[in-house]
Amino acid sequence: MKAEITLPTAEFTQRFSATRRGARLARHLALHQLDAWGIPYGSNLSDSTAVIVAELAANAVTHGRVPGRDFELRLTFAPTVLRIEVSDARGESEPLLGPPATEEFETGRGLLLVDALATKWGTAARVVGKTVWAELAVPL
Repeated sequence: MKAEITLPTAEFTQRFSATRRGARLARHLALHQLDAWGIPYGSNLSDSTAVIVAELAANAVTHGRVPGRDFELRLTFAPTVLRIEVSDARGESEPLLGPPATEEFETGRGLLLVDALATKWGTAARVVGKTVWAELAVPL
């Protein structure tokens, strides 16, 4: 019989209003939770998480907003990976990677940041809406 070692996993889940204020609060609470888990403010992992949560939450309230519906932030922290998930109520709007066709636009580059910072990222359909997720490697 082979012994199996299980490593602890921590999870944080919170719903927010689909507003700019809700997106800002999601970023603040994500960093507060990371600090409580021992990932200090200002560390590379904390700073990368701040950018990713900010971008995914902004997309949720800008492009995934359905009036009267919230968006959800979920953080899953395991010894080797931090998974960030932002779920919204609009399923038909898949996020696109890349800037707009012309350089004159100041928006549309958020997922390029997510792609640059995350180890991997993607989307998943839900019964109502979609989840955009990103994973970051946790330094040992």
